[in-house]
Amino acid sequence: MPLKKINTLLTAAFILFILWFGTEFILSPEATAPGFGLPSWPSGDGDGFLIIKGVRDVVLALVLGVLLLTGHRRALGWVLLVEALAAYGDMTTVLAHHGSVATALGVHGLTATLMVVNGLLIMRETRKVPSAPATPAPQPA
Repeated sequence: MPLKKINTLLTAAFILFILWFGTEFILSPEATAPGFGLPSWPSGDGDGFLIIKGVRDVVLALVLGVLLLTGHRRALGWVLLVEALAAYGDMTTVLAHHGSVATALGVHGLTATLMVVNGLLIMRETRKVPSAPATPAPQPA
């Protein structure tokens, strides 16, 4: 399978996953929050912070989707690399607040690392390879 097709499928999977997860946080934050990995979640009006997390995820997914659909593949690679920082940040937050190590590493850390791999593969796919001269150089007599 060509590298471009693999990269496109991986990116589409990330977009759908992030969009789904973000939408879940917006629609039912209290039911989705335990899966984030923190030992406790906000109570009372604190679910507004969970909705903010959902909005962030939806926006991250839409940015990737726009770049994928418009064919800006090099920018897509860079954005995947940068957006991985959000998932690494989530992982660090869960670990720093004594949350589930398995969720921190297995969900957030793995997602971030796969995003980095996908971003690097797209950067490789779109790299500029110097082309050979069209005519051979003259040889000394």
